[in-house]
Amino acid sequence: MTRQLLVPVDDSAPARAALEYALERFPDDELVVVHAVDELEAGYAGEPSADADGATDLDVFEDATRLAEDRGRRVETRVLEGQAADAILDHVIETGADEIVMGSEGRSGVSRMLLGSVAEKVARQSPVPVTIVPSGR
Repeated sequence: MTRQLLVPVDDSAPARAALEYALERFPDDELVVVHAVDELEAGYAGEPSADADGATDLDVFEDATRLAEDRGRRVETRVLEGQAADAILDHVIETGADEIVMGSEGRSGVSRMLLGSVAEKVARQSPVPVTIVPSGR
């Protein structure tokens, strides 16, 4: 039985490591690569936002698709709206994904305490298993 794995990505090394890990470790499972766009942050940071159909020209999807194709795999891509952790958790519940494979943010100390960690929040609140992959795996 094929499982559906959710792989959140951005342009970070830990996100790329997580996708590489998922591609290698789960060759028979369906990979859904997602990127969360918070409209407030996107407008402020100049990041592209999704249109009504969820389509966008995000480079992270091009990179993810190319990485998968280089390994003879295909990935589905989806844009999620909202703050990353909440959007990921909502999507898991809505779609019935079986597992999340994501990169660590690599924050430490005061920065992590003040800003929080998307990976940490997802791991604490997820209804499905979460694998957190460090960038230097």
